[in-house]
Amino acid sequence: MAQAAESRKRGKTKEAAVNQPQLLDAYRTMLLIRRFEEKAGQLYGMGLIGGFCHLYIGQEAVVTGMQMAAGEGDQVITSYRDHGHMLAAGMEARGVMAELTGRSGGYSRGKGGSMHMFSKERNFFGGHGIVGAQVSLGNGLAFSNWYRGNDRVSLTYFGDGASNQGQVYESFNLAAMLKLPVVFIIENNKYGMGTAVDRASASHDLSKNGAPWGIPGIKVDGMDVVAVREAADLAISTCRAGKGPYLLEVETYRYRGHSMSDPARYRTREEVQAMRTQHDCIENVRHKLEAIGVEEAAFRAIDDEVKGIVQDAADFAQTSPEPDEAELWTDILVEG
Repeated sequence: MAQAAESRKRGKTKEAAVNQPQLLDAYRTMLLIRRFEEKAGQLYGMGLIGGFCHLYIGQEAVVTGMQMAAGEGDQVITSYRDHGHMLAAGMEARGVMAELTGRSGGYSRGKGGSMHMFSKERNFFGGHGIVGAQVSLGNGLAFSNWYRGNDRVSLTYFGDGASNQGQVYESFNLAAMLKLPVVFIIENNKYGMGTAVDRASASHDLSKNGAPWGIPGIKVDGMDVVAVREAADLAISTCRAGKGPYLLEVETYRYRGHSMSDPARYRTREEVQAMRTQHDCIENVRHKLEAIGVEEAAFRAIDDEVKGIVQDAADFAQTSPEPDEAELWTDILVEG
């Protein structure tokens, strides 16, 4: 069938190995996300970014591995910790940073800020501030794909803190009943705001949370981009084959506080330092690349490129004009 052929074009096969160019690209994407987030943190400290700002530092392998397996037209929706998802989906660093600073050059023309920007062209549907609310919306994207028979998959991200929200389980039920093409991705970074997941969830294996509805799930090492890619291949191919939803619990770690206002005193410095030195996802990829012969010059070239992109984004975000007052009256009503 034509749809099956198109599916093979868009999605990678489960057996596809991660080769050196793909691994280098993953390294570049993760490094871009980290350097971007570090710069965003600096601009926030300077007062150039207002409102809430949740950084993705430490979790870069999750969205990077998922996007390596995604196909053209697959959709992404996530929570408020969303800058990394935007960059991995191919959104321009300039537009993302300008949105953070509330400028007209941003993806939502300066009106969405950190938590509410979108890109129809990149099939990125937000950035959502209400805990767990994006899960039912991601289910809606999957329902649309199922209804149209267009062979696309909805990648729906949420955190361990949102994993016990009622709307999450309602979404599981509908997705299982209709066999919707949705991959539910729990980014388990160990802490929901300031509470350890073990203290907040009676389920200590979140990958099994979909079991009552017959949704298969697996636990994934979210600090290893190759492991994430392999799990994503399995989950996405299952959905694309019409077998219904899949659940991934991707175990990861955020190095910074929940948001910029969080000093993260609920965990020790030793815990964070151990993750940085022993399990960092970017260093993990670098070691893999070094083992297959990639030389220092290649890493330096990527680092220089990424630094240039991030600095250009920061400059653009500070020089792009603020939105015109007339923008207050746009994007508030869609005529039928």
